[in-house]
Amino acid sequence: MSKSSSRKPIEIKISTVVAVSAILREVDLGVLDAAMQEMTGGNVDFFDDEFTVIDIGALAATHPPIDWHAITTLLKAYRLNAVAVRNAAPEMEADILAHGLSLDGPLKAPAPAAEAKAPAPVQAEIELEAAEVAVAVAPAVQQTAHAAAPAQFAANTMIVDMPVRAGQRIYARGADLIITAAVNSGAEVIADGSIHIYAPLRGRALAGASGNTEARIFTLSMEAELVSIAGMYRTFEDGFPADRKQQATQVRLIGNRIDMLPIKAAA
Repeated sequence: MSKSSSRKPIEIKISTVVAVSAILREVDLGVLDAAMQEMTGGNVDFFDDEFTVIDIGALAATHPPIDWHAITTLLKAYRLNAVAVRNAAPEMEADILAHGLSLDGPLKAPAPAAEAKAPAPVQAEIELEAAEVAVAVAPAVQQTAHAAAPAQFAANTMIVDMPVRAGQRIYARGADLIITAAVNSGAEVIADGSIHIYAPLRGRALAGASGNTEARIFTLSMEAELVSIAGMYRTFEDGFPADRKQQATQVRLIGNRIDMLPIKAAA
């Protein structure tokens, strides 16, 4: 019996997904584990099996060897699935690929020895932010130009007129996102620009995903599981401030702090 020629057993298409970046400033597993414990507060559902890019660009030039298996296992314990490494040195390539990880972006050129400086003091050993990763296989075209160019923030708008249901993810790449219906628990909405929700926000909202610290989140009823601006997260396991729960709210980034403010009509 012949099979239809239009039905292919497998198709390969370009696909882009949103991941988080785990920005390492240390490689000591004990230090990283303690930082993750502090970040998550021991909440096993803080992350939801997100794809994760390990960014080692902030490590000191003289950092110890990286145990990729141990690092990926540690992240997995916090429900972060490492898929790629960013800012790796050329000599790391074989070891990274041998551990089933991909390389995100160009390899990092070694810095001249004369310019090596001691790393500046930092407040945390691991930092998480939203990132974009191309994951599908296709006729290879290196897309590195956007990594080298200055960040381009939202100039367009995506409008969604239907509820965003549990398990759904919407990403407005290079755009603001306007949603005129509810974002339900278990749903995730992401934008490189700002997010406007003219209904309750009950799921996750991540604005400024490409690094725009001026992006904001607006909702007519704040009931979110998580909000993020330019990679800075805030969750609400312990509840909302009394004056913000189910209230019209804007979320903005002040320094390294996520603030929630009332939306007030101009006089």
